[in-house]
Amino acid sequence: MAAPPAKAEEISHPPMDQLQGLEYCIDSNPSWGEAIALGFQHYILALGTAVMIPSFLVPLMGGTDGDKVRVIQTLLFIEGINTLLQTLFGTRLPTVIGGSYAFMVPIISIIQDSSLETIIDPHTRFLNTMRAVQGALIVSSSIQIILGYSQIWAICSRFFSPLGMVPVIALVGFGMFDRGFPLVGRCVEIGIPMLILFVAFSQYLKNFHLKQIPVLERFALIISIIVIWAYAHLLTASGTYRHRPEATEFSCRTDRANLISSAPWIKIPYPLQWGAPTFSAGHSFGMMAAVLVSLIESTGAYKAASRLASATPPPAHVLSRGIGWQGIGILLNGLFGTLTGSTVSVENVGLLGSTRVGSRRVIQISAGFMIFFSMLGKFGALFASIPFPIFAAAYCVLFGFVASVGLSFLQFTNMNSMRNLFIVGVSLFLGLSVPEYFREYSIMAHHAPAHTKAGWFNDYLNTIFSSSPTVALLVAVFLDNTLEYKESARDRGMPWWAKFRAFKGDSRNEEFYTLPFNLNRFFPPS
Repeated sequence: MAAPPAKAEEISHPPMDQLQGLEYCIDSNPSWGEAIALGFQHYILALGTAVMIPSFLVPLMGGTDGDKVRVIQTLLFIEGINTLLQTLFGTRLPTVIGGSYAFMVPIISIIQDSSLETIIDPHTRFLNTMRAVQGALIVSSSIQIILGYSQIWAICSRFFSPLGMVPVIALVGFGMFDRGFPLVGRCVEIGIPMLILFVAFSQYLKNFHLKQIPVLERFALIISIIVIWAYAHLLTASGTYRHRPEATEFSCRTDRANLISSAPWIKIPYPLQWGAPTFSAGHSFGMMAAVLVSLIESTGAYKAASRLASATPPPAHVLSRGIGWQGIGILLNGLFGTLTGSTVSVENVGLLGSTRVGSRRVIQISAGFMIFFSMLGKFGALFASIPFPIFAAAYCVLFGFVASVGLSFLQFTNMNSMRNLFIVGVSLFLGLSVPEYFREYSIMAHHAPAHTKAGWFNDYLNTIFSSSPTVALLVAVFLDNTLEYKESARDRGMPWWAKFRAFKGDSRNEEFYTLPFNLNRFFPPS
């Protein structure tokens, strides 16, 4: 006998403008003690990317461990400044502005430039390469500054719908899969325990309270890192990794980074500390592709952050304003010499959801920690010596969290529509498949698929199509705006989306996105 059909109310989950279940939203704050502890946790998480990018690039440039430490300190210093600027005057969302992997392709291309590779003295080669990267970042930052402050990106966002944003936001998280378990696998004896401990504390033991605070859920990351870091140090001190392959020692040992011994006690980064930047049209054009990729990835991350901060989606002009300030951030990257550009730190967005604290103040406190510890070299280097697999284990959870936020936008669309199923499926698949083809081709052929005599053209194509969110946006937005788009506005979620486009379209926008110090008088919402 067939079971009776389920009632509509038993399977219905009404769409919700703001994500529920957060303890603190964007403009509510925990106590000062809790906020400082949460800010320090965000700072520790931001160290992963801040250490990983210079650790890979500086040796390729001929730099020493001392050079590597200075670059890490400078990157952290600028991350702190950019985060403060973004949370005060940009989108005002609780987002950490960190280093970006999108800039790796054009920067490696600069490192391999024949005019720099032929320099015999390693230190001279490092300085000349750094100055060339600085020049390219300074010029290319103008792309985001112009698109942001001219409101051109706000106009472009008119073509975005909830349906079109689903693959973009989802792949901001899923597209980072190669920085998850592949890095955990380099040292499974510390990576897997970290993953298990983090999940256990943040999910299974989240109801454990101390003085009415869910301590294990709120501070799962920092507690897990301390426990596993101590465990890794014990393995190192006991000689477990003695006579093991060099790659294993580098990933597992707590004393292989040479950061603490190379770091000065006090060092304040300053503009043009590496010398006067050098400018090349080819290098700058190639870097512009990375700036565009950073723009698209940050757009997806801002949408995810607004959801995890229990805010409404940022209005078009707020999003564009944030992109303009991010362009200023990339300009600062170039002036100070951080060896990469800026983008929203995806892992820190995921941590908003894991802790259920979307407070703007917490992120601003974490920016203070970045600036403070970047100047106190030895102390900053101590925290920066945490092995990479520990961060990678946390990424497995946090990147997945951000990806699921992207999928949650499907609630505003009609997923019984064949058109919508086609667009979401194809854009998600190509967003993963195309960059994977570029990665595999590069490994097999020792050069990327675009390999012409025009280096800037190669950098442009290889950077654009190596980014999962960028490919997803190109495919999803094109299909969404060309396939039966007039007849399917409701199916695409446009009626829900429309009220958030304008600043005065929803009364909550003023609460979340108004500039501080009464600056809206001078910069009124457009």
